[in-house]
Amino acid sequence: MKDKTIDYILRATWQAVARMYNEEASKYDASMATGFALLSIDKEGGTPSTALGPKMGMEATSLTRTLKSMEDKGLIIRKKNPEDGRGVLIYLTDFGKEKRELSKNTVLKFNETVKQHISDEKLKHFIEVAETINELIQEKNIFTQTEISESDSIISLK
Repeated sequence: MKDKTIDYILRATWQAVARMYNEEASKYDASMATGFALLSIDKEGGTPSTALGPKMGMEATSLTRTLKSMEDKGLIIRKKNPEDGRGVLIYLTDFGKEKRELSKNTVLKFNETVKQHISDEKLKHFIEVAETINELIQEKNIFTQTEISESDSIISLK
């Protein structure tokens, strides 16, 4: 990926990962979003619906559609939060717990395959770089710099 910008590499890689997960999930009449939701819901205690969006990095409208589809398929049930009558807790059904295990195994398989092809040291550096990028974004340190010279960038635009 020589001469590619960092954001291009991140976007292209994430799109490939998402496509891979969606292809696998489609074999089970599901989607990557469904699998991610299954993994994000506490399998015993349930999860407040308001906590799921931020946990998954999803917008409320997308999450609402995903949860509706999951409810229609019998993967989850919604119950009023006993501690806050205005809130809703999302629980996995027995079927949802089965599918959660399938999602978990799929993610573990991906991680194991990557680890077989990339050294621990390279993975450690990848994680450090990703964490630094996230920190720069969260601290709003990307566009607050006054000037960036071409020599300061890791990969220059051509």
